[in-house]
Amino acid sequence: MMDFVAGCIGGAAGVLVGHPFDTVKIRLQVQKFDNPLYRGTFHCFKSIVRQESAFGLCKGIGSPMIGLTFISGIVFGVQGNAMRLLGEDTPTHQFITGAAAGTMQSVICCPMELAKTRMQMQGTGQKKSSSKNLYKNSLDCLLHIYRREGLPGIYRGMVTTLVREAPGFGVYFWTYAVLTQSLGCEPSDSYMIPKLLFSGGMAGIASWIVIYPVDVIKSRLQADGVGRVNQYSSIADCVRQSVRKEGYMVFTRGLTSTVLRAFPMNAATFATVSLVLMYACGEEEGPED
Repeated sequence: MMDFVAGCIGGAAGVLVGHPFDTVKIRLQVQKFDNPLYRGTFHCFKSIVRQESAFGLCKGIGSPMIGLTFISGIVFGVQGNAMRLLGEDTPTHQFITGAAAGTMQSVICCPMELAKTRMQMQGTGQKKSSSKNLYKNSLDCLLHIYRREGLPGIYRGMVTTLVREAPGFGVYFWTYAVLTQSLGCEPSDSYMIPKLLFSGGMAGIASWIVIYPVDVIKSRLQADGVGRVNQYSSIADCVRQSVRKEGYMVFTRGLTSTVLRAFPMNAATFATVSLVLMYACGEEEGPED
């Protein structure tokens, strides 16, 4: 139970730090190649702030703040309990349990990210929130999709979500385990918190680099249908059209903003989870202030 609680707290910390970068990533991933609005990560960031105010970067944060907080609880809860079942704490076991946790949370992650993506795309380039916006909030977005497309619409992108989450979380926990063991993160170490932050940040970057091409396709599939116009008939069709129009570099669209987001977000998440678990378990010695 404590793994779940710590995961929820860490997830909330990660969302607060990383959501603006995620909005930039989504905009870059799904913008039209032949008529792009943004020249790159920093231009996209500045354009959103200038045209939509700083709140434009926070569009869709309601869905991940609720969803990712709960999802993070599931991930760390499943992974922690699975590790106890396996017994020995090794990087290989960390990978296996991380992949299992990623698979389990995909059922919630898929509709949550669908709503987040649709909300982030809504009102692109508008200076203020418009009354013409189709969705009022993340829940309203999911209800609209459900009424039009039923349950399959809610789970648009489920296959790509599974393909992304299982190996992604496997690499995530494996990297964190290797780094914390190599750096010697002990409760009595006065540098423990910086080491935890570094390990968590690098774990986030490693996992995103591994699964990023799949994430691009997932984002495009979930953004497909905004304005009630569908471009792609399947995953293969999305890959085929994307490569034909934009080349293989399409799979790196938004990677810079993702890496910029991955380090602080996952540093905050892992460090928070580790510290909550450490103090909850009643460590006699904690890190010096």
